[in-house]
Amino acid sequence: MPVSSSLPDDVNALKALLLQRDGEMAQLRNTVSTLEQALSVRGLEIEQLKLQLAKLKRVQFGRKSEKIDRKIEQLETRLEDLVAEEGANEQQAPPSAPRRKSERQPLPEHLPREERVLEPDEAACCQCGGELKPLGEDVSEQLEIIDSAFKVIRHIRRKKACACCDHIAQAAAPSRPIERGIAGPGLLAQILVAKFADHQPLYRQAAIYARHGVELDRSTMARWVGACGALMRPLVDALQAYVLAPGKIHSDDTPMPVLSPGNGQTKTGRMWVYVRDDRRSGSTAAPAAWFAYTPNRQGLHPQTHLANFDGVLQADAYAGYDKIYTDGRVKEAACMAHARRKVHDLHVRKATVTTTEALRRIGELYGIEEQIRGAPPDQRRRIRQEQAKPLLDDFEQWLRTRLLTLSTQSDTTKAINYMLNQWQALIYYCDDGRAEIDNNLAENALRGVALGRKNYMFLGADSGGDRAATMYSLIVSAKLNGIDPQAYLRYVLTHIADYPINRVADLLPWNVPDKLAPRPN
Repeated sequence: MPVSSSLPDDVNALKALLLQRDGEMAQLRNTVSTLEQALSVRGLEIEQLKLQLAKLKRVQFGRKSEKIDRKIEQLETRLEDLVAEEGANEQQAPPSAPRRKSERQPLPEHLPREERVLEPDEAACCQCGGELKPLGEDVSEQLEIIDSAFKVIRHIRRKKACACCDHIAQAAAPSRPIERGIAGPGLLAQILVAKFADHQPLYRQAAIYARHGVELDRSTMARWVGACGALMRPLVDALQAYVLAPGKIHSDDTPMPVLSPGNGQTKTGRMWVYVRDDRRSGSTAAPAAWFAYTPNRQGLHPQTHLANFDGVLQADAYAGYDKIYTDGRVKEAACMAHARRKVHDLHVRKATVTTTEALRRIGELYGIEEQIRGAPPDQRRRIRQEQAKPLLDDFEQWLRTRLLTLSTQSDTTKAINYMLNQWQALIYYCDDGRAEIDNNLAENALRGVALGRKNYMFLGADSGGDRAATMYSLIVSAKLNGIDPQAYLRYVLTHIADYPINRVADLLPWNVPDKLAPRPN
């Protein structure tokens, strides 16, 4: 039926009907507007909850890196957009660029190759019966692993007797790393590297070896580790003398749980590291790291370690170092990374104008360091004086100004006061081209200790801490020099038992790379 036939003919009735429909439309518009506002508020609440959840996940499960979490940044940006839009529809984002397919890297050339030639099954053409002739070939490679194999080396010392007298000749017994021990240098090196470089506790190694049909009790392997530590102690003493020679070193420490005898609980020991590495200032001297274990964190320990050291000590603000600096023999260089970390932690929890600006200013200082990495000390000092020193002076003034606007009890105030209290040590690197802006070299050397601590949970005794320090010293020093630690320890364990004690420094990692077994061709 036509629409016009359902409408009244009276003009006043038509006007009343139109007014009624206008009222209904207005009511519908108000309802839709209310729903849109409610959805906008609900969307804002959801985004806020997402942001809180992302931050909590980062605190609980996130990485330790101090880089700003991009997901959190995106959520914060999204919240700002929602507030600015006030319920407006989000614009559709432009389509992202297609993901670039990563290129497969060729397999290493030094690996041995085994060729398996596959011929066609047909002896003649399946279409016409004609003779098949060579046309070319397709080659593809597959990486495979061959199980490591144990073997027993039997040393047969034949005897010979003189036909004229009673003299008996026999070859001398070959040297062994552990006297009367059944473990060869290769097996010992494998056990040591698996425990202190690959973070495999001895009981896990025992289970792995059992799968190969060899039963090795972990208590036996523990005795071997102790014997190797005692055997290589003179070599570590030579390494200590090299690291603590006058110059510039980095130092840091980390807690080590140690089983406390008698009550079945653990106490907290400390693993200290001292790193000599001047490659960033153009030096060609070999880098090295020396580790030392102590049963506690008393300042007496680093003071004893550095009793004969002269030069620059780059470390954190631990009070135990203070007495080392009193006579001026050792110069204090602080760590900008520690100062930045305090600000960064606040920024992750709640970004503010102060934390954002402080991180930006510190980032500029690190940008300068990237440009001069590897340059000689004089050049580094000159560029730092020209570029970094003015930024640091302005940064200090800005920090002091910001303190006037903050509560004395706020976390931001505490972070700023930490920097200002250490300011002279923080800016020392500008006056000495050998020094670094931070102490990351020492922190990086301790990463393997932290990983191992998570796996084997605690050391059995203080003596185990000393053994661990010995192995970490040699393994980390080998890695710093680009040497395979397992090949290095195997070489050392093969020769050190009969090596002259006054020439043991010849076995330090940077002195033996040409003597290590080459990779198979």
